[in-house]
Amino acid sequence: MLGLVLLYVGAVLFVNGIWLLGKIEDREIAILNVFTGLVGLMVAVFAVAQEDLASIQLAAYVLLFAFTYLWVAYNQFAKAEGSGLGWYCLFVAITAVPVSIITLEGAETVFETWLGLNWAAWAVLWFLYFLLLALKKPIGTLAAYVTTALGIVTAWLPGFLVLNGYI
Repeated sequence: MLGLVLLYVGAVLFVNGIWLLGKIEDREIAILNVFTGLVGLMVAVFAVAQEDLASIQLAAYVLLFAFTYLWVAYNQFAKAEGSGLGWYCLFVAITAVPVSIITLEGAETVFETWLGLNWAAWAVLWFLYFLLLALKKPIGTLAAYVTTALGIVTAWLPGFLVLNGYI
């Protein structure tokens, strides 16, 4: 399931980064946010049904992403200004920091270390969204480039590798 989620998180981050640069209209990008949010929601529901701690943790963490993308899509359709989403991003950024630390402390493989580092990178990304959306800092271009780069490095490429058995 991780490869599936990562592939679509990579797609949505890559395309949302381009959207933040003003190259794609809200109405056009919203569908990818809805789709990725729903993929994450379905994976989370399936994971919770497994009824073990690791699966429930996976569901909780995947839902952090899924809800973000569904909220982005809502804002795109509703033409909302985004401050509520920005404050949610602060919550997620703060949550991602201990997830990164716990993952790195327990890492026994290169993949687990990579995952812990990704959580740190995602914490930074969500914090950028907090600054951009809630505090209205003029960092749109920075957020766009970081979003696109992290989409490729932390999700798209790894998702592809996981799905094809290289990781």
